[in-house]
This record gives sequence, structure tokens and C-alpha cells, in this order.
Amino acid sequence: MKPASRLQGRHHPQIWNSAPQLADIPIISTQTLIPAGARAVILAPHPGDEVGACGGLLQLLSNLDQPMLLISVTDGTLSHPGSPLWSDERLRTFRPHPQESVDALHRLGVPSHGLQWVRGGFPEKSLAEHEAQLTAFIGHYLKPGDVVFSTWRLDGDSDHDTVGRAGALAAETVGAAFNELPVWAWHWPVREQNRLPWHRARKLRLDVWTTARKRHAMHAYASQLSSEPTTGISPLVPRVILDRMGMPYEIVFI
Repeated sequence: MKPASRLQGRHHPQIWNSAPQLADIPIISTQTLIPAGARAVILAPHPGDEVGACGGLLQLLSNLDQPMLLISVTDGTLSHPGSPLWSDERLRTFRPHPQESVDALHRLGVPSHGLQWVRGGFPEKSLAEHEAQLTAFIGHYLKPGDVVFSTWRLDGDSDHDTVGRAGALAAETVGAAFNELPVWAWHWPVREQNRLPWHRARKLRLDVWTTARKRHAMHAYASQLSSEPTTGISPLVPRVILDRMGMPYEIVFI
């Protein structure tokens, strides 16, 4: 996730709750997205992106006992510069030994034995400078027939965009299917709705319990949900993000 300060001026209405195209997106099933026997590979630029982008999909795949690989590209260690509450030492405790992410997956109901998890340790906020290395790293773990899910290449955050480009190239090289998940794009002003590739959009329906578990999982990221009034540091994940996670669907660009 990225700091809430980057969302300054992005008030309602936003694309996620105002774009009329949302009602017309075709429905797609999990089985159509990921054929039986195929492995789903989720690329998460930062801690929490796997929940915010596709926490519902992870649950549905787990319920189907579908093989899954989660690649966490960074550990989010640059998320709180100058914070007295989340010092570098405290973040090293939470992130390199990722209790928050482990807890989030547990809250989703995804058992550890049902998910292969690889952590890249790439530097946050400068992934574009390591794009070739990242592409090779992702490609090392992919195999033909995989179905890859990444943040959208035009999501509006440099790290998200870089992971999208690297994932797309790595998937094409090995012969894996590639899909994209918008995250921050949903919070663009509604006037920018035509920038989204609606013709590629498919809607994955989530029931009320799947949606509730997704929101519950995001609350595992305590380091991203708390503000610090004494320093003026806002929550990395503002309330509007949690509100969007209450929608009974996820959107995939296929």
C-alpha cells in the first residue's frame, strides 16, 4: 500500500463508487479464471496488496484447493520514514518476520500449507530502478500454464506499475496467462473513468462472508492503519480503502 497523503484531493466521487461502467462488467467464475490444475501466482508489490487487490480471490482459490504462489516483492520497510511509533527497528521486527502478513492470510482462512510464499526483499519505492532484475526474479518462479495476477501496469503508483510490467513480461516469456488488478486506480476521480480498460474488466463475485474476511484480514496490518497525531503522519491505508473492500466483488483485467 502507499501513504494516504498521496490521495490528497481524491475525495468522493471516485471511480470505485461512481463509475456507471461498474454495473455492466461481465461476471467471471474462479474456475474460468484459473482452469482446474493450474497454479495461481499473485504478485504483491507491498505488504497488504495481496489482500487489498485480491483477498477475495485468495479465499475462493483456497476453498477449491487450487495451487497458489504468493510473491511478496518488497517488505514495506520504507513505509514510515521518521515515525517514532514505527521505528526502523520495530518495522524490522514486523516486516522481515512478516507477522502482519501471516496474520492476514490466517484471517482470510488460507492455510500455510496451501500456499507457497516467496519474498523478494526488493527495495520499496524504487522498483523501477530494478525492473530487469525483478522481471528475471519473477520469471524464475513461473512455469508454463500458470495464471498470474499482478497490480495493473497503469495503476498510478510507481511500484505497482513496475510490478505489473515485470510480471507481464515474465509471464509472456514463460507462457503463463497474465491478469491485472487495479488497486489505486479505483480512487481516481470519476472524471478519469475512461482511462480504465473496461473492455478487459471482469467481475468476480464475493459473498458476504468472503467480503467480511477480506476486511478483517486488512485490519491485520496495524502498522498501516494507525495515524500519529503528534507527528502528522496519516494512516497508510485510509478509511476509503477499507470502504471499497466492502464491495461484494473484485475486478480483474484479463
